[in-house]
Amino acid sequence: MQSFQLHEHATTVPINSYQLEDWQKGYESLREEFDYWIDQVEGEIPPDLEGTLFRNGPGLLDVGGEPLQHPFDGDGMICAIAFSQGKAHFRNRFIRTEGFLAEQKAQKILYRGVFGTQKSGGWLANAFDFRLKNIANTQVIYWGGKLLALWEAAEPHRLDPKTLETIGIDYLDGVLKPGSAFAAHPWIDPSCAEDGGAPCLVNFSIKPGLSTTITIFELDEQCKVVRQHARAVPGFAFIHDFAITPNYCIFFQNPVHFNPLPFVMGMKGAGECIQFKGDRPTQIIIIPRHGSAPVQTLSTQSGFVFHHANAFEQDGHLYVDSVCYDSLPSVEPDADYRQVKFEQLSPGQLWRFCLDLKTNTVERKLIESRCCEFPFVHPNRAGRPYRYVYLGAAHAAQGNAPLQAILKVDLVSGERQIWSAAPRGYVGEPIFVPRPTTTAEQLQSNGKASDEDSGWLLTMVYNSEQERSELVILDAKDLTKEPVARLHLKHHVPYGLHGSFASPYFDS
Repeated sequence: MQSFQLHEHATTVPINSYQLEDWQKGYESLREEFDYWIDQVEGEIPPDLEGTLFRNGPGLLDVGGEPLQHPFDGDGMICAIAFSQGKAHFRNRFIRTEGFLAEQKAQKILYRGVFGTQKSGGWLANAFDFRLKNIANTQVIYWGGKLLALWEAAEPHRLDPKTLETIGIDYLDGVLKPGSAFAAHPWIDPSCAEDGGAPCLVNFSIKPGLSTTITIFELDEQCKVVRQHARAVPGFAFIHDFAITPNYCIFFQNPVHFNPLPFVMGMKGAGECIQFKGDRPTQIIIIPRHGSAPVQTLSTQSGFVFHHANAFEQDGHLYVDSVCYDSLPSVEPDADYRQVKFEQLSPGQLWRFCLDLKTNTVERKLIESRCCEFPFVHPNRAGRPYRYVYLGAAHAAQGNAPLQAILKVDLVSGERQIWSAAPRGYVGEPIFVPRPTTTAEQLQSNGKASDEDSGWLLTMVYNSEQERSELVILDAKDLTKEPVARLHLKHHVPYGLHGSFASPYFDS
């Protein structure tokens, strides 16, 4: 493992920096639930790193030995790493959803997965079975005293932040109804004018159909829904993430077509029925957060977006920075997701979209051509002009490949820094944790951009050589340095999706 400046040549890692067999090892189920102090540490855990890192992702890639068709169908498992006084404690637990408990008892697949997992017995056993298994496997966030595990197609599950035990489905005081959706990519507005400058959580739900209903939720610091409004947009919308500014919620309506018939007849999963339509433009939907101003829809070049880095308002324009793909590869029935031919797929790249709401025009500019995903910014810059973005990235500068590096992009100077875990390490989402500052330091800095990268990046790395995972702590100011610390776990953790950091230290 190494770090280097982008203009330097990494002589110790080959251009083809990975072996597919190594990468595949990270897709093994983790069946055990652990609870231990991490005693194998290289370097030193910063003593002022205080709080709990929560991380969500599929922990089981099979049920009773029956493999899942796609990892996104896997049951959610929360990992918590609690930091205090230079020490760290690890705990993981599966979310005890109704479907998880039923399948573990039966030791076989009982539910069809959105991304193609089917019950045994062929199409006859799956036809007209529309039961939804809430897998709660995408994000986990601590807000208003609640730890919530999120999956975009269903309600959140509430967990005990100390033990990670499942408390049950949380309907947000009755705002959500059984079967309601609550997306897995909420944003925290650090200063909401509607709440007197207090932070609020902004999220959405999607109800697709011939037309799609997008509902916006805004929750105060007590996790109470204080604002809610729904808007209808034409056409089927497959939307995973969104972006916010102080005045807008921004959605990219990817150009896809959904044919439900194979799903209804039990021949395919719902995700396998989605086809990308590259001859159609991507629609950018701008919904005002406050008031009753109409929704605006702008068209841009065809592409597919899973994740947005950030958005902001400046000089009378809206800017949205997003990881964009040329297309969405089809999820093929009976395909093995472990046999990805990376070199045949177009990479995700970071683009900036400039939206002019007066002329209804869009300009886009490539920010980063290196294959990248999982963007993360300083939480206080959410929805605001910002300078630094952190991403999981490929080791090589060109082409598509597994994520093996953490990339920092300075949007002002254009400088890049990268830390790489190649050739045998595979990284997850980089989570930025601001360094705590005293009141005097806050007054002195007055929010200057030079302090925006004062903090740490936490990322889970799968070490294929040891077949174990480690939590790597990087100094966000300088990724060219060796990690501040590497925390070696006693086992592997399957590749995850998203996580968040909470300032309270939770350890039972």
